[in-house]
Amino acid sequence: MNKQNQLAEIHHSGEPYIIYKSKKGFNLFTNFSKKIVLNNNNIKKFLEKKYKNKRKKTDLHIGFFGYEILNNLINIKIPKQKDINFPKGIFYKPEKIINLSNNLKYKTKSKINPLDFFTRLSKTNLAPEAFMIKDNNYSIISCSPENLITKNGSVISTKPIAGTVKKTKSLNKIKALDYFKKNIKETKEHNMIVDMERNDLSRVCKVGSVKLSKQKIVEEYKDLFHYVSLIKGKLKKGVKNIDIIKAMMPGGSVIGCPKINTLNLLNKQEKENRNIYTGSFGYIKFNGDMRFNIIIRSILNFKNFSEISVASGVVVDSNSSHEFNENFIKAKALIDLFK
Repeated sequence: MNKQNQLAEIHHSGEPYIIYKSKKGFNLFTNFSKKIVLNNNNIKKFLEKKYKNKRKKTDLHIGFFGYEILNNLINIKIPKQKDINFPKGIFYKPEKIINLSNNLKYKTKSKINPLDFFTRLSKTNLAPEAFMIKDNNYSIISCSPENLITKNGSVISTKPIAGTVKKTKSLNKIKALDYFKKNIKETKEHNMIVDMERNDLSRVCKVGSVKLSKQKIVEEYKDLFHYVSLIKGKLKKGVKNIDIIKAMMPGGSVIGCPKINTLNLLNKQEKENRNIYTGSFGYIKFNGDMRFNIIIRSILNFKNFSEISVASGVVVDSNSSHEFNENFIKAKALIDLFK
């Protein structure tokens, strides 16, 4: 049986599975032996637990933190909001990992089928942090572009994205870079987020080790270009994963600064729970290494409803119509899946 047929068989079995973008294609995580539903009472225990087995590829937990539980972790209280009672975070222990190519093949005639949506999305808008989760009572499809944490040993990095321009026939990567450099609003937004992420990393890294590895480059996607930087640092001795998560989450590029004040302001203004939106998806290996994205440009299917979530940055120079159009561009690849 080839791997594409294996993917279809796993999907039709009804068993939960997760697909996550890798460097060469996708990783399919399945045969889950544990499902840990997080809440405000057990998240610290989950993050601080130590493991004996650390060498197998499957020695990890993979899943997501929702926005609300990350706020609670750093003692930010959220006022009572409309709530669909979706779990605040779920992590799975896989017993099998299958490597898949970038060319995912699957089709269905059903209206909302997460694997069909995700395979089409991978062809039209392949994103470096794309993922999907299929479980019995919910699914998540995401073309998230932004890596928030990559930790290997004592080295940690983050890749803030701030700056967006719509693709046109006359606009290539070189012209997009020139546009970003000359656009005061986009430059201010990018500088603010880079400074914020650098500051967040500095809380857990050795003094002087946090540096810009790549500064203000352009990445190309289906409908848009992004302004991107890469920041790296070396962790202080004794820093635990819970310290890193508390320092880095929720991700600065979708919050703004000053971080705590902005979180409090947003939470007072918003009337509904964000659920997964601006939370983080990824994995924590039993040896301590981890990788997490920022959950944006995603579809949450739960209780016969679908939520599409995208984001844009707002600074003093922002224009409301421009921000609306930017969000529409970001959501377009997801909206098109319903056609």
